[in-house]
Amino acid sequence: MSATLPTVSTPAEAPPEPRPRMFSATGIAGLALLSFLGALAVLGPILVPWTAADRDFEAFLQPPSANHPFGTTASGGDILVLTLLGLRRSLLIGLVVAVAATTIAALVGAFAGYFLGWVDRTLMWVTDLLLVIPAFLVVAVVSSGQDDWIALVVLLTAFMWMVTAKAVRGSTIVMRDREYVKAARFMGVPSHRIVLRHVVPNLASLLVADATVNVGAAILAETSLSYFGFGVVPPEVSLGSLIADGAPTALYAPWTFWWATGLLIALIVAVNLVGDDLRDRFDPALRASR
Repeated sequence: MSATLPTVSTPAEAPPEPRPRMFSATGIAGLALLSFLGALAVLGPILVPWTAADRDFEAFLQPPSANHPFGTTASGGDILVLTLLGLRRSLLIGLVVAVAATTIAALVGAFAGYFLGWVDRTLMWVTDLLLVIPAFLVVAVVSSGQDDWIALVVLLTAFMWMVTAKAVRGSTIVMRDREYVKAARFMGVPSHRIVLRHVVPNLASLLVADATVNVGAAILAETSLSYFGFGVVPPEVSLGSLIADGAPTALYAPWTFWWATGLLIALIVAVNLVGDDLRDRFDPALRASR
């Protein structure tokens, strides 16, 4: 009679943890909407048979029709092409301002946090000074005499980098004691190269998230200024200037107002969804609190 060997049960291997997704469902929805609006802004004006300078003298302030899907203005302009051009201009301003402001914030915050001392005190003094200046009033007064939208971009950039710079400074103070930074310093690497090659690249997640949020903030700032006549001026158009032009006729000719307003809302929602998702993804404290 043969003895039966006892069976030894081995614990089942734990299934591998799934790789975290880059975007959540809301982030993917925001990215899809943002991509659609970007494609619409780039390709839309090319595909529309009308231009911003064209006037249909047989269709003054007409509602949407087959010939003018978004209707016409009081002067016979095609609202579809004007809205698409306004979307393109607002999106371009938002992107340029966000990238420029985030770049300035990264450099100011990283150099202040790495060097500390008088460099930190000087840079943070300038940062705090700009934070207490009424930015909207200054930009409105200075840009009112400018006909070029590039001047508006410069002014918006000058007042949109301070909060991000303070966040970068705090992260840099922690990062300057990391082993790879100490090793680079021990090997004699110049301080500015350590900041640019080791500190700033390791803050990319924070910078990307804040840059995305800054796009929406810049678009809203440009829209507000243009609405009050201080931003983009004719012959250029933006969503803000179109909303301002359509506001007087919004009650009896709503098509002059609602298209630009709807695209502005969709654009801000899309940017905020992507920005919030990136911030939750890269900031463990925010992710754990939700």
